[in-house]
This record gives sequence, structure tokens and C-alpha cells, in this order.
Amino acid sequence: MDLIEKALRIMLSAHGQQKRKADDSLYVIHPLMVAKKLARFGFGDEVIAAAMVHDVLEDTDYSEKKLRQELGDKVVDIIMPLTENKSLEWEERKKKYIEAVRNAGPETKAVSIADKIHNLGSIIATHKEMGANIWTKFNRGKEQKMWFEWEMLKMFQATWESPMIAEYEKLLKEVKKLD
Repeated sequence: MDLIEKALRIMLSAHGQQKRKADDSLYVIHPLMVAKKLARFGFGDEVIAAAMVHDVLEDTDYSEKKLRQELGDKVVDIIMPLTENKSLEWEERKKKYIEAVRNAGPETKAVSIADKIHNLGSIIATHKEMGANIWTKFNRGKEQKMWFEWEMLKMFQATWESPMIAEYEKLLKEVKKLD
């Protein structure tokens, strides 16, 4: 079985019937879309596999040791900076996330920004159905959510070069206009 298929099977098994908080869609659509974006940008199997499992350690009880055994150190090393410690307060978690991605390699930055791009696209689509009520789905509402996204954009612009940064900025400007 190749690496991407292994990652896909792990992702489907680990996330199971989880739902996305913004629109209650099946969660597994999200990592698939993140992986698809990275494949379109020409990233290799390890980055695509990392995209498939980027939330497995953070949002499921799947162990890091097991993930390393099944997908290898490179894939897990790509996602470790993206794995938030949920025991921390939201603001502290987000600040640590920004710094972890700032100090990470280009593969980690790629998975992070593809994740953020898909999330913002989902917010825009869901806002068309829910309106301003969408912001009640987020821990800290629109203002803090946007603070985090703008800080991520500034960090990406200062530390990395990718055409995905312009796409991320465009989506952020669209989300900023939403009520």
C-alpha cells in the first residue's frame, strides 16, 4: 500500500463520523481538500499524506507513536508543529501555533496555509447560508478568529514564498467583509 493510501485509511478511520464545527459536514472532506490543493501545487507524497492526517493527533486519540510507525517520521514531523495543545487557553494556543509554523520548514507551512485556505473558503460558503450566525461556531467569535488569520498571513509573508499566500490574503479580505 502506498503512503497516500495509508494516510487516507488512517484519516478515515481516525476521524470517522466527526463533523466540522462551522457547517456540520463530514470532517473527512476537509483533509481531502487540503491534500488536493497541495497535490495541485506539485507537492510530493509525504506532504500530501501529511495533509491527510494533519488533524489526527490534535483531534483524535490516535497516537504519535502509531502514526510514526505507519507513515514514517517525515510525515509526522511535518504535522507536529500544526498539532495544538488543547489544554492551553485559546489565545496561548494560537500564539504558539504561529511561532511553531514560523520556525517550521516549507512543507509544514504548505500544509498549514492549505488548511487555512480551505477553512476560509468554508466560512465564506457557510456564511451564505447562516449569515452572521456562523461566528457563534467559533470559540472566540469573528474578531479573534480574524486576528489569528491576519497574524498567520503576516508570518507567511515574512518567512516564505508561495503563490498560496496571495490566495490566502484574498480570502481573508473576503471574510473581513462578512457581517
